[in-house]
Amino acid sequence: MCSLTRGLALLGVLLWAPWWALHGAPLPELSGDQDFQLFLQRNLEFTRKVRGDVAALQRMVCDTFQLCKEEELLLVRQDLDIAQVPLEQCHSRSFQVETCFNQIRAGLRVYHGSLAAVRDLLPGHAGLVETLQLDTANLSSNIQQQMEDLGLATVTYPTENPDPLPTFSSHFHHQVGGFFILANFQRFLETAYRALRHLARL
Repeated sequence: MCSLTRGLALLGVLLWAPWWALHGAPLPELSGDQDFQLFLQRNLEFTRKVRGDVAALQRMVCDTFQLCKEEELLLVRQDLDIAQVPLEQCHSRSFQVETCFNQIRAGLRVYHGSLAAVRDLLPGHAGLVETLQLDTANLSSNIQQQMEDLGLATVTYPTENPDPLPTFSSHFHHQVGGFFILANFQRFLETAYRALRHLARL
């Protein structure tokens, strides 16, 4: 096996290792719950739909502003206050449904607010952005309802969004900021999707 192939194989192992650790997670009380399994299947589909809408907006940013490759924008990103919302609780060795779901809901709330910057950037596609915001809120509500059904502790957020929107010093920074909001949201959704899929396979 050539060194490049070995390197790629090792990278694959490292990327998937945290998910292997989850198979030892003590979740027998949930694995046979039919309502929980139905929730997982429905929201796996819902998460796929949301990911598809984010991808559509990413293509629009690419087509409209020629911002398509993340590696070409990393220097500009240093000037922006755009952070990746953490989701480490959904692939940690001490995985717990309650902490993972609460972290997913916290992230969905952040992205729901940040998408307003994308809506301002793409006024001609405001309808799609608003649909994505609605779906993001509904996914969070679905998770909250399921947590309440399972008797898990949930974090209650105010109806208003107190988090300030990202600010940009120029229109170009706004464009790049929108690009990274969508790129980060896509990664966040991929991790959330993997966590839901893992639970569905227990």
